[in-house]
Amino acid sequence: MPIREPLRLIGATASPYSLKMIALMRYRHIHYAVTWGMPEVVLEKMGIEKPKMVFLPTFLFEDEAGKPVATCDSSPIIRRLEAIYDGRSVIPPDPALAFIDYLIEDFADEWVTKYMFHYRWYPEEDADNAGTLLPFCADISLSDAQAAEFKAMFTSRQISRLSYVGSNDITAPVIEASYRRFLQAMEKHLSRQPYMLGHRPGAGDFGLLGQLTQLIGVDPSPRRIAHKLSPRTVAWVNIMQDLSGVNPKDSDWTRLEDQPDTLKGLLAEVGRVYAPALLANAAAVQAGEKSWSTEIDGERWEQRAFPYQAKCLVWINEAYRALGNQDRARVDKILEGTACETMLQGV
Repeated sequence: MPIREPLRLIGATASPYSLKMIALMRYRHIHYAVTWGMPEVVLEKMGIEKPKMVFLPTFLFEDEAGKPVATCDSSPIIRRLEAIYDGRSVIPPDPALAFIDYLIEDFADEWVTKYMFHYRWYPEEDADNAGTLLPFCADISLSDAQAAEFKAMFTSRQISRLSYVGSNDITAPVIEASYRRFLQAMEKHLSRQPYMLGHRPGAGDFGLLGQLTQLIGVDPSPRRIAHKLSPRTVAWVNIMQDLSGVNPKDSDWTRLEDQPDTLKGLLAEVGRVYAPALLANAAAVQAGEKSWSTEIDGERWEQRAFPYQAKCLVWINEAYRALGNQDRARVDKILEGTACETMLQGV
């Protein structure tokens, strides 16, 4: 149903998913209004019922009576916006290409975020930096005493949550090696075309952007690494944040069969690290286990089971099974040898 503009959302500058969606709406020419703050606090002040799970960003859509309804989760919101707003789509019209775009976005949201959270709170230098800056993102006028108190509380809480994303002494080398390979794959791919799937951005581009705004724009350790390994990615992040002046054409999507081999290099990182994590996590969730361990990139990996990522594996397979036979064969061809195919259960 049509919505009253501007489309309202609650976000935070230190939230990669908030910046993912804001950049996407700029590109799509969607009139939006963002309130910076914590959704729980803002919703309470506005008298709006909180959703079951509250996280950033929180969008305020309207029900049939015009009542605002708080809604979270960026990926389904992107698809909802596609149904509401015409033109400048971030979903390729080719179903096979759209599946690859979906896979890239999911990798960004669920694995590249491991880079972000790990580097923000695991190294001491980065945790001190984030603890100092993030309180002022909530309230720029905090007194020094309030900021110090907020820093101590928030830093302690976030470090305690490292286990949820799988960042610990055992997994740190795997995460950091994957981040470096990812940047190197991005450097090669961006030398061939300006966006992941051609000359216009897809949802996957905005997913990667969200995480990279933090890794390159906020946190010192991953920023240094990125500047050394992939100056193209650094520049890409700056450009991607405002694509309102880009005028996309359908022909700007590169055909799946014409994609440069560098796309396969990027997908190989997805298969190398994200695929085994998704499979092991899903098995643990199905068995009712609270944690799991497996081998990723030849190293041991241990973390808590994450029910949401078990759903991610289901959704990837649903999208794959929804493809026609010909499109599924096209996807199989580009994924062959990347290990991404290990996630797909066929039809």
